[in-house]
Amino acid sequence: MSSGLSEQNDADMTRLLITEAVDPCYRQIDRMSVGELALLMNEADSTVPGAVKLALPKIVPAIEAVAERMKSGGRLIYVGAGTPGRIAVVDASECPPTFSTPPERVLAIIAGGPRAITFPCEGAEDDGVAGALAIDEAGVTALDSVIGIASSGRTPYVVAAVRRARELGALSIGISCNAGSVLGATAEHDIEVLVGAEVISGSTRLKAGTAQKLVLNMFSTIVMVQLGKTYENLMVDLKPTNAKLRDRAARIVSTVANVSREQAKNSLELNDYNVKLAILILRLGISVELAAARLDSVDGHLRAALGNAP
Repeated sequence: MSSGLSEQNDADMTRLLITEAVDPCYRQIDRMSVGELALLMNEADSTVPGAVKLALPKIVPAIEAVAERMKSGGRLIYVGAGTPGRIAVVDASECPPTFSTPPERVLAIIAGGPRAITFPCEGAEDDGVAGALAIDEAGVTALDSVIGIASSGRTPYVVAAVRRARELGALSIGISCNAGSVLGATAEHDIEVLVGAEVISGSTRLKAGTAQKLVLNMFSTIVMVQLGKTYENLMVDLKPTNAKLRDRAARIVSTVANVSREQAKNSLELNDYNVKLAILILRLGISVELAAARLDSVDGHLRAALGNAP
């Protein structure tokens, strides 16, 4: 097929995408006041959670599958280009401070490499060969879970990356905002969040981007809860790398161990700010060695380590 015909087919396909549609409801935005446009955008954004809810029957089993792989030592790897890639980078980068995961345990691959996080590298998304190569370079194995994110569901870099990950036996998931996407057909789990046309036609950093962030929030948060990274709704595996987080750690220990803030802080300082260890030591009155052994025996789940402690 000639490049001209290929480009024409691509253009025809693009016109069929919901995310590229021109909604007449938004045709007058360049004549609206700031207040009118802010209200219109807010109303448009309010429809996104509903679209995510409709996709939950596909989202839930995918999260369950990722959690099982990660319990066996696998990694969670996001792949995206442009806005989806940047959203993936944000979500992955929050896991180490929130859940004390090593940076390589949850990571994001973005088309165009690190430079694409802050500078436009839009042409990189068309390079399918590079997408597959990125998966090989990341050393993806059958233990890993690879989530490709593409608003259109047809970004060559992302589709090729997910295809290669599936060939290697990894769990493969596709997140898009169009029905019947190539990405969905390529992945083992297809998640299509149909948010409809954007306020600015084709600007998928808007509703589509919001939907992607909501879904990635679910993946990273729920998987980490399943891995024992929380106790109740407290982040007991946080990495206290600044004053705010150290204060939060002290509040958590104080609350769960039912001790004063000063006692909590002292125990944290003696135990390298390991929140779980500090809680066990204070609440059970045991040594650091016994506390560490209890945690190891239950894969780090604080609730199980506490047992029937009052």
